[in-house]
Amino acid sequence: MDKVTLRDKSFRLYIPNEKILEAIDGLARRMNQDLKGKDPLFVCVLNGAFMFAAELLQRITLTESEITFVKMASYRGTHSTGIIHQLIGLNENISGRTVVVLEDIVDSGKTIDNIIHQLEEMNPGEIRLATLLFKPAAVVHQVSLDYVGMEIPNDFIVGFGLDYDGHGRNLKDIYSVIED
Repeated sequence: MDKVTLRDKSFRLYIPNEKILEAIDGLARRMNQDLKGKDPLFVCVLNGAFMFAAELLQRITLTESEITFVKMASYRGTHSTGIIHQLIGLNENISGRTVVVLEDIVDSGKTIDNIIHQLEEMNPGEIRLATLLFKPAAVVHQVSLDYVGMEIPNDFIVGFGLDYDGHGRNLKDIYSVIED
């Protein structure tokens, strides 16, 4: 589909699924090499990163690895509320472990900064950050990203796990909002 309508907004095709999967292939290759022998714990940030995590983990060849999920929320509509709520927490013991946080998108950096602070209190061996999409123009909190699939402009996007008020997560491609 070249165009979709979700609720009151229209979106145009921005990143086709093939390009998304190419970016994930590249991330997986790097991780398979970098994390060899480390028994990493992948921490998928729900809801948005579920499709990214599923595709990525299918490409991770490390037999000594685990995945878990946390749920953070800061968006309402097309804008961040600036308030981050931890809805579901981490139950695993991460002391001394390599933790790889999987995010769908890093824009302001507030959510990932919040996650890092929470994880640091649990004494991990190291924390690595992976994001499918990065919006450098939107950064408010500087974070050091270890793995970036693609850098994109500061447009509102949906699809491949990203949503507009809960809609559009199931789209296999990524779409950018068409401004009125």
